[in-house]
Amino acid sequence: MGHPALQHLVFTTIGKVADEAGLRCFVVGGWVRDRLMERGDSKDVDFVVVGDALSIAQEAARRLKAGKVTVFKNFGTAQFRWKDWDIEFVQARSESYTANSRNPTVAPGSLEEDQLRRDFTINAMAYSVNAGDFGTLLDPFNGKVDLIERRIRTPIDPIKTFTDDPLRMLRAVRFASQLDFSIDPETLKGMQACAERVSILSPERIATEVNKTMESPVPSVGLSWMYKGGLMPYILPEVDALAGVDEVEGHLHKDNFWHTLEVVDNLSRVTPHIWDRWAALLHDIGKPPTKRFIKGTGWTFHGHEFLGGKMAKKIFKRLALPLDERMQYVVKLVQMSSRPIAVASDMATDSAVRRLLFDAGDAIDALMDLCEADITTKNPKKKEKYLGNFQKVREKLVVVEARDHLRNWQPPVDGNQLMEWFGLAPGREIGQLKASIREAVLDGEIPNTFEAARELAYTSAIKMGITPKISK
Repeated sequence: MGHPALQHLVFTTIGKVADEAGLRCFVVGGWVRDRLMERGDSKDVDFVVVGDALSIAQEAARRLKAGKVTVFKNFGTAQFRWKDWDIEFVQARSESYTANSRNPTVAPGSLEEDQLRRDFTINAMAYSVNAGDFGTLLDPFNGKVDLIERRIRTPIDPIKTFTDDPLRMLRAVRFASQLDFSIDPETLKGMQACAERVSILSPERIATEVNKTMESPVPSVGLSWMYKGGLMPYILPEVDALAGVDEVEGHLHKDNFWHTLEVVDNLSRVTPHIWDRWAALLHDIGKPPTKRFIKGTGWTFHGHEFLGGKMAKKIFKRLALPLDERMQYVVKLVQMSSRPIAVASDMATDSAVRRLLFDAGDAIDALMDLCEADITTKNPKKKEKYLGNFQKVREKLVVVEARDHLRNWQPPVDGNQLMEWFGLAPGREIGQLKASIREAVLDGEIPNTFEAARELAYTSAIKMGITPKISK
């Protein structure tokens, strides 16, 4: 087991402490997996001790001069930080579960029992740090073969693994997405049989795993396994409802589920930001409930963007996702997801571009990225044409923003000034005057300047029968 000097110091020190206590000690889990995959040496290391793990943690921290050991009694773990390493200890244990909880009854156990309780074979391997067999790999379930064959597989019967802890099904999806692995056919069958068990999980646990999948390099890998494993109806039924193709009188509409996954991947190639990716995932969820077939026209989805935004809010609440400006950002992108398309097809008039920029504000760049990601046609001429139209919109946006400063627009005159000029209290008239200024700026009738807005306000007020209190 090759390792740099610091790593060697950590492992040999902990091994020596264990040897002196007469206990077996092993590095387990993710560190071993990543080491064998040559993904770099993680500095998040888990040790299993066959015996009193807390005493080993305390003495190892003392010898490494690591400072305070944090003990989590509920989980039977101890942890300390050394330099920039996070080092955790747990006593080898066996676990038993009840049907309505993923919190097990825990008892001290052997290393073999501890490996049996692990979620996947690739996470059930262990390296010994005891001096007598330092660096020996213990791999009872052929996890190393699964790494080579890029496969997620449970160490025991998958139905038992997933029934015991249904979170493991979402972890399977997440690992498949992060590592670009497949899920073993028997493990997938077990997932399909146990899918309903995810209903006992807390929204926060679900959201954590789904977010990690969404942050992976190619999110569709995990999302497609979530769908194939039967989890999607319980996690994101609104996305699951996108699947399938309807046909009426020979008119087909595309399968919006697989289209959506393609859009997510397209967008993920240009942005790592998770909320942009969420907007891509949810951008069409309003289509199934608004789908209509109109004879002579074909399939329509009128109002799907607005409804999709409302549905996105419900998803954020259900999954305990942030209900702050991040949710509002996703809702805005979903509800505006067709606007640039309409502007592009209108050959991007200045007025249409102004209104797009005014409504989108700082989300305009992400919105344009989303719309370009939404082009999934396999016809190269069509794709080139659509992308060319969007490029024209982008160029117009730059010109309009430079001239009119409409991103996060603030009116050139405010309500207080209008009330002072015309001797009005807050009310309908002030609202009408502000609206007339906004519409004139957006329509290009006046420049976005104080002088022009003031001139228009006086003209509009006189038309409304309002006598100015202060002359121009």
